[in-house]
Amino acid sequence: MSRDLTVACYYFPNYHVDPRNEARHGRGWTEWELVKRGEPRFAGHQQPKVPLWGCEDEADPSVMEKKIAAAADHDIDAFIFDWYYYNDGPFLERGLEHGFFNASNNARLKFAVMWANHDWVDIHPSKRNCPPQLQFPGVVTPETFDKMTDFLVGAYFSHPSYWCIDGRPYFSVYELSKFVANFGGVEQTRRAVERFRAKVRAAGFRDLHLNAVVWGRPILPGEKGEVHVNELIERVPFDSVTSYVWIHHVPLDRFPQTPFEDVRDRYFAYAREAFDAHGAPYYPNATMGWDATPRVVQSDILENSGYPSMATISGNTPEAFAESIVMLREMLADRPENERILTINCWNEWTEGSYLEPDAVSGMAYLEALRDALRGVEATEA
Repeated sequence: MSRDLTVACYYFPNYHVDPRNEARHGRGWTEWELVKRGEPRFAGHQQPKVPLWGCEDEADPSVMEKKIAAAADHDIDAFIFDWYYYNDGPFLERGLEHGFFNASNNARLKFAVMWANHDWVDIHPSKRNCPPQLQFPGVVTPETFDKMTDFLVGAYFSHPSYWCIDGRPYFSVYELSKFVANFGGVEQTRRAVERFRAKVRAAGFRDLHLNAVVWGRPILPGEKGEVHVNELIERVPFDSVTSYVWIHHVPLDRFPQTPFEDVRDRYFAYAREAFDAHGAPYYPNATMGWDATPRVVQSDILENSGYPSMATISGNTPEAFAESIVMLREMLADRPENERILTINCWNEWTEGSYLEPDAVSGMAYLEALRDALRGVEATEA
């Protein structure tokens, strides 16, 4: 059945071996180690999460082929890879460059990147009363940004499966404050973005589609107070805005569990306002669930002390997730055709409890629920 919207699912690529992780955690380490060590922390808490496909290596093309097939078969149009690039080069890129690029079926799925330009701190796992150690600063130099954008245009945007909106390669920025801090101010950021756009146009594209992930309250370099995000969106400028996960907008104020429907309804209230709030199209988000407890030392007391030691989302059944997709479809129905875009958290955020990949408890139920909701199939028919 044909659909009337585009579905782009975030992909977190920390499930392959990376030299930076090995230097910190030991030979062969991946975040599967945290997944395997998850423990129930309160009555009714379902841990550990057990992947139905096993703890596979996403940098293996045959493994990525299975992911691509499952995503495409269940009406996901694109993976948005969380993408890391620091002053000393890339991080966690092999899932995309070795896995996806070499997958024989990668024409079935589009891909794009969200520059995860936050500080990388060691929360693998996080120890109580021990501030996490900074490993890789998110702010880069203007020279690094220019080198990075040269690489993106030459190596990624030119790939036949790269996701474009109206002929423009989609590139998303996760943390706006650090994005502006790279250059020292909004005007300098605007000029850097224009250089990026010029490279994209020179490569034969109409232009760049620059997306902002909106969350928190960005503060400009040298400013004492908060600056409204709309000022950044307009002055840089960005072509669209979106969200990464519901909890960026909704506090989980019931501990240890906040009901899914409560989080959903409060996020939807935010989303309805966001459509017309930013001066740029807003792409709403669907979140499958939330449980960051695997990123906490399991022998520590679980307390509501801030990420990752925080409340989980309860009641995020496949049926509840499907209902949220139906509601988002209705929310998008009246938007212009090229703005009917939905992001999902997440394909594989296993240590944050937000994943569509099949597990030993639910099997393919979340993917099936997504597909049926997108196609307008009633739950009783699924």
